[in-house]
Amino acid sequence: MKRRTIVFGGAAIVASSVAAVAIWPRRQIVMAARTFDWKGTDFLSGGTRSVALEKLPAPRFRTRPNCVATVAQTLGPCHVDDIPARQDVSEGKAGLPLRLAVRIVHAADCRPVENADIEIWHTDHRGIYSGREAANMCTLNDAEAISGLAFRGRQLTNAAGQASFLTIYPGWYKGRTPHVHCRILVEGRELLVSQIYFDDALSDIVYGGHPDYFQRPPRDTRNDEDGLIPQDAVDHIFDFERLDGGVLSATITIGLSS
Repeated sequence: MKRRTIVFGGAAIVASSVAAVAIWPRRQIVMAARTFDWKGTDFLSGGTRSVALEKLPAPRFRTRPNCVATVAQTLGPCHVDDIPARQDVSEGKAGLPLRLAVRIVHAADCRPVENADIEIWHTDHRGIYSGREAANMCTLNDAEAISGLAFRGRQLTNAAGQASFLTIYPGWYKGRTPHVHCRILVEGRELLVSQIYFDDALSDIVYGGHPDYFQRPPRDTRNDEDGLIPQDAVDHIFDFERLDGGVLSATITIGLSS
């Protein structure tokens, strides 16, 4: 039976390909301390062009805690309207291929939220947002970024409250730690705008050793230096798994308080 190692909230858990159960206490700390036995060169480069989302193994989500209300955060100046519904949001751009899977639940009782409209957006490997409507501080007046909608997309969740996107590991930009924005609507009503974060140890590996990132200067802001990351960030940081073939899988459970 094939075994998969998943990094969940600070512990590396080996799970069978049939079932996985991970149990750990809630931690009231700012950051999750994790260990990744990976190198930047362990992952594919050049983007998602050689990756078929439907051929990747099903995403694994932590079993506990999974009934936590995700903290609302600012929409920010980099949001744009009229985002297409799609799974691969990379538009052929370079970067470490990332399967980003979300599970949306009611925080009160963990019931999955079906047909939730979840929109995500984040930077390219250079730390630049796309979109003609985005503020200049987001696109840095980069003509390629302005002309497209790379790393933006939306989907409806399935009966299990899940949706998966194919994208890349975001690049850093000045003053912020790496993150992915999300906006969730249910029956046309906006219920949450938030941001999901990456473990510092993993970002060090990617930015320091992956060929699509390592030539940039060192980032200036880590998680504990970011002014917007929640005080108790353990439930706002992705869990990670390195899949066969060099794709990174990131999962998160988003709890809606309404």
